[in-house]
Amino acid sequence: MKRIGIFTLRILAQIILWFVGVSLLLVIAFKWVPVPITATMIMDENSVTKDWEALENIDPNLAYAVIAAEDAKFCEHWGFDAQAIEKAALDNAKGGRIKGGSTISQQTAKNVFLWQGGGYFRKGLEAWFTFWIEAVWGKERIMEVYLNVAETGIGTYGAEAGAQRYFGHSAARLSPDEASRIAVALPQPKKRAVVNPGGWLLRHGNRIERSIADVKQGGLAACVFD
Repeated sequence: MKRIGIFTLRILAQIILWFVGVSLLLVIAFKWVPVPITATMIMDENSVTKDWEALENIDPNLAYAVIAAEDAKFCEHWGFDAQAIEKAALDNAKGGRIKGGSTISQQTAKNVFLWQGGGYFRKGLEAWFTFWIEAVWGKERIMEVYLNVAETGIGTYGAEAGAQRYFGHSAARLSPDEASRIAVALPQPKKRAVVNPGGWLLRHGNRIERSIADVKQGGLAACVFD
């Protein structure tokens, strides 16, 4: 029994070392190399449309809009927003629309390295990758990757593919209205309409559009556009 226990521990140690080594290599590689594909894309039942663009080729309005809609403290935190997580937990306990409290960094880690869905195991891995992309990539690269791998519609990934699908032009010239429509759809891209939204989604999009100027003038995106 003792030998079996030692053998098991050795196997576990090897698996952990292998995981740490491979994950760090991927983090380092993706600091420079465009992410070719993600688990979400692989598991998508629809044909996938994507087109990687450098951050400089994506209109700043979209970065301002996603910060306003998803993570107002993006430039302040180091991957995790404790207040947002606590607030989400309290709101969820009251019932109603489920909120996750995830930062843009956490969403990027999940989209690039992991799979959709919940569970403590996946959340633990998400925290691991979030820590390392914050340490290795920095905010500008995190935003660039996020805007390229986030699902923007059915079978559509990234800002460029989304802009072409919904507005018929490049992501390099997104108006504040267009950027806000994409941003508010990101949490549920298969369900939320980007073109001709109505009701709460229309009002939310209008709020985000008005917030774009506040993000820009208030320096909330200074870590992305320094």
